[in-house]
Amino acid sequence: MTRIGIIVGSTRPGRNAEKVAAWVGEAAAARQDAQFELVDLAGHALPHLDEAFPPAMGRYQNEHTRRWADTVASFDGFVIVTPEYNHSVPGVLKTALDYVYAEWNNKAVGFVSYGSAGGTRAVEHLRQIAAELQMADVRQQVSLSLMTDFENFSVFKPAEHHVGALNALLDQVVAWSEALSPLRKPIAA
Repeated sequence: MTRIGIIVGSTRPGRNAEKVAAWVGEAAAARQDAQFELVDLAGHALPHLDEAFPPAMGRYQNEHTRRWADTVASFDGFVIVTPEYNHSVPGVLKTALDYVYAEWNNKAVGFVSYGSAGGTRAVEHLRQIAAELQMADVRQQVSLSLMTDFENFSVFKPAEHHVGALNALLDQVVAWSEALSPLRKPIAA
């Protein structure tokens, strides 16, 4: 069965990403077309790029890199939940994306973002990063506003209209993940 990782893209204390990712996970749990699993970056302590070789070479020397590579390789596609920090992505998310290469290739990715402008600028950057990682980003996106979808900027209360957008995003990620499966080759150990 198709496996989709829901990446919690922030590790900041008091983060909203956990609540948003749980909401995505609840919607995903109601589906029968794929298995979904939360992947919390807080559980993957990746120091700032400490590998001697570029990720595209696949010569991972550190155990934390190999564990992260195995995690990424185990999924067919991803939904990335991200806040927008300073018009871009959180550093921890960028680091996680940069750590490995082939493990991301030929996989679908969708984005659920939040921020004062719905996190849209972070997603613009993520789409460029995904292209370089040979990922297929789906068109549908969920953009949540800190002003209207969070009470006091911290209690997550998404507007009802986001449910349809989230389901469309999940449909696209699953369909594209399945369509790309012939292109994925097992990663050599």
